[in-house]
Amino acid sequence: MSTREDKDQTQLGRAALRIFAANERMNQMIIEHLDATAWRAKPAGKVRPIAAIFTHMHNMRCKWVRLTAPQLKVPRQLDRARCTPKQARAGLAESAARCGEMLALALSGEDRSAGRVKKFRRDGWGRPWPVGVEMLCYMVSHEAHHRGQVCMLAHQLGFPLPIKVTAGIWNWEKLWKECGAPRGPGEDS
Repeated sequence: MSTREDKDQTQLGRAALRIFAANERMNQMIIEHLDATAWRAKPAGKVRPIAAIFTHMHNMRCKWVRLTAPQLKVPRQLDRARCTPKQARAGLAESAARCGEMLALALSGEDRSAGRVKKFRRDGWGRPWPVGVEMLCYMVSHEAHHRGQVCMLAHQLGFPLPIKVTAGIWNWEKLWKECGAPRGPGEDS
C-alpha cells in the first residue's frame, strides 16, 4: 500500500474505534437509566425481555470475536435468565473492548503480518466478508436495531426512558467527546 493508503486505513481504524465506543456508550446510557423493574418485565407475546436483548448483544459480540479474531481473549458469555444490569454493563464494556481490538486489527492498516484480521465472520452459517467499513456498519446496525427494541419495550411496559437518554443517544458530539475524541466526529485527533 502507498503511504496515502496507509494513512487513510489508519484514520479509518481510529474512526471505527471511536464509532464503536460511541455505540457502546449508548448501550451503557440506556441500561444506566432503565427502571430496574423493566429489566426482567415480560412483554406480551413471543418477545424477549430487555435483559435477554442486552445479553444477546453481548453474546453476539463474543461470537464475532471468537470467529473473526480467535487470537483475542473472548469474554465470558452472559446468561439471559440470571444476568443483572450491573453484570450486563460490565460484560458489554468488556466485549466492546474486544470488538475495538478486533476492529483495530482489521482496519488500522498497521500490522500486516500474523494477527491481522482478514475476514469478518458474523456467524458460523454466514459467508465470511473481507474486512472493511461494512464490518463496522453491520456491528453497529445490529446493536442499533436492538437498542430500538429496548427503547420501544421500555415505553410499552410503562417504563419510558428519560428524554436525556433518548435524545442523548443522538448527541454524537457529546458521545464522541465522552469516548476520548475532544474535537468531535469527523475530526481526526
